[in-house]
Formats: sequence, C-alpha cells, structure tokens
Amino acid sequence: MGDLCIIPARGGSKRIPRKNIREFLGKPIIAYSIQTALDSGLFDEVMVSTDDLEIAKVAEDFGATVPFLRSKEKSDDFSPLAEVVEEVLETYLSAGRTFEFICCLLPTSPLTQNSDLLDARQLLESSNFDSVRPIVPFSYPIQRAFRMTEGGEVDFFFSEFSNHRSQDLEKAYHDAGQFYWFKAQSGMKKGKRGAIVISEKYAQDIDTLEDWEMAEWKFKNLRRI
Repeated sequence: MGDLCIIPARGGSKRIPRKNIREFLGKPIIAYSIQTALDSGLFDEVMVSTDDLEIAKVAEDFGATVPFLRSKEKSDDFSPLAEVVEEVLETYLSAGRTFEFICCLLPTSPLTQNSDLLDARQLLESSNFDSVRPIVPFSYPIQRAFRMTEGGEVDFFFSEFSNHRSQDLEKAYHDAGQFYWFKAQSGMKKGKRGAIVISEKYAQDIDTLEDWEMAEWKFKNLRRI
C-alpha cells in the first residue's frame, strides 16, 4: 500500500510553451514540485505522468520516477486531471501495485510548502473526508463582484449585497491549484471534500507570463533569494 505522489506534466502546454520544464529561477519549474514531494518524506514513490520524453528525462534527473508514459488519449487539452490520475492508478494496479493515499501535485506549484502537504495528509487520515486540498481566501467579498458590459458600464452581480458591509459577508475561498490528496478507494472526484486554508503568499496560479513573474517574485521574497 503506502502513499503515491503523482505529478502530471504533459508536453503540450499552449499558453506558456514547454511550461512544465521552463526555467524558474535557475532550474525547471517541475523540479520544485519533485523536490518538495521528496523532501516531505510522505511518499513511497514520487512519479511523473507525462507523454513527453524530454519532460521524463528532466523528471528522472531530479529524482522522480517515470515508470511508463501517458497515453495519447490522456495527453490533449481536454483530458480531465482526474482521468489522467485514474489511468496512472489503473496502470499500477495492472502491475500488482496499490496505494492507500494518493497526492496529485501539480508541476507548476513551486510555492507549495512541505508543512501544507503534511497538514492535508493528516486531515485526510483523521477525518471522514475522501479528499483534501489547499484553499485560499478571496481578498475581497465575491458577493460584491462587478460585471462589465462591452460599453464599459459596471453593475453588481448580486445587487442584494450592494449595501452590505464587507465584514458582514460570508467568507469565500478558491482552489490554491497546488495539490489534491485523496483516498485511493474513493478516487479523486468522488465523496466528501475537505480543505486546509493557506496564505495567499504561498499560492500563485501560473497561466500567463505575468503569473510566472509574480510566482518568481513571491518565491524570491519567501526564500530570500
């Protein structure tokens, strides 16, 4: 049994080409996720699921395993993450290997903290949740969000909250986009979801070059590079 870390890293990134192995402050960005997983001491195996031989080589150079390549069917822009993970687990099962807890750690999450991986793992084991992920509070109440027309006019999405004080509105959160722990018997998408709350300074979605620059700025300030 034991715990498995799956780092999904296909080769066909469109918005930032070769994003998963693009240099981030001196080394491929996927190297940070691999190192975080290895340093945590939580996993019996840290593997990378990829369709790309160059990514596979980089992953192995930094200590991950790539026991098999991802299928073409699970390597396009429309393949859900849960299906990619399911394919990995089915391939292991066909080889006679099973795991108790699985962590899907994203390859472009260099700000992930070992302590958060551990806290989420402990919550998964001690609770009745089937999966646990890190979440971040929205910095401004979503109930007071605006919409904008093509002409530039703005109006509230939820006009019933227009006169409410910010501190009186229910707090809302978003996915930190770092990792997902789940029980193997439940799968990644099924069952009851739990979460740990992390600081916004440790989270940064990376979809654009501006996002990338912000992630580097956060990393340098947090690590005092």
